[in-house]
Amino acid sequence: MRIERAGFRPAITMLAAIVAIGIASTAMAAGIGQPEEWQIDLQQMVTPVGHGIASFHTWLVWLITLISLFVLALLAVIVVRFNERANPTPSRTTHNTLLEVAWTVVPVLILIAIAIPSFRLLREQLVIPAHDVVVKATGNSWYWSYEYPADQGGFRFESNMIPETELKPGQPRLLAADNEMVVPVNKVVRVQVTAADVLHNFAVPSFGVRIDAVPGRLNETWFRAEREGIYYGQCSELCGNGHPYMPINVRVVNEQDYAAWLTQAKQKFARSGDGRALQLAANQQ
Repeated sequence: MRIERAGFRPAITMLAAIVAIGIASTAMAAGIGQPEEWQIDLQQMVTPVGHGIASFHTWLVWLITLISLFVLALLAVIVVRFNERANPTPSRTTHNTLLEVAWTVVPVLILIAIAIPSFRLLREQLVIPAHDVVVKATGNSWYWSYEYPADQGGFRFESNMIPETELKPGQPRLLAADNEMVVPVNKVVRVQVTAADVLHNFAVPSFGVRIDAVPGRLNETWFRAEREGIYYGQCSELCGNGHPYMPINVRVVNEQDYAAWLTQAKQKFARSGDGRALQLAANQQ
């Protein structure tokens, strides 16, 4: 009897650990726009697609937890009821129609329960609604460049990581960039993503955005940020030795500030004869 009770202790310990992790996860969730120390949950989402991703992730975690607990309970029952002492004469049953149907149908139903919200979310990600702003993001080795079309000023600029020695208070290490991609709040932003040399990846966790930047190919994604602020991302493709130094900074502002920024950006950035943007203000210093 002592042996059987002792056998439950690892299971109880495991269950307690699962519960503790679940409770702690609410306290260890990341903030908005950037990661935090000891983070074990997703960053807080600020876009419709991001909310869908977070909800789908939570649904999968609960589903996986229930399946794991069910399997754990089955193992415990088998250990207790079918060990040699409790069941000295084992059954010779080889088939059970009801059981075989159940373990075939139940996994199919679980897969359907996963597939339906998955396909719905995938469609929402891929079908871009009518957009208000278009920005072209190009991955380079190892920095990002952004281009705004003619109806928004027709300028292009480069965005490089700020060295750690030049960071200002509040700017995160390896994530802050000198020039930010600026977009208006509550507007659909269509992002065209490509690369100039090797494979890169445009990823902003709080937007639920992650898409490959492929040389010679134009991929597209979208987001609609629901609140103002600055949101950090990084290249998420192993693109070379400068891979960890390709931050993505997206500043979301109100419409008035966005219009003012466009006016300043037109003056700060201009095109050279080959179509590349030059930071004239920086060159004059």
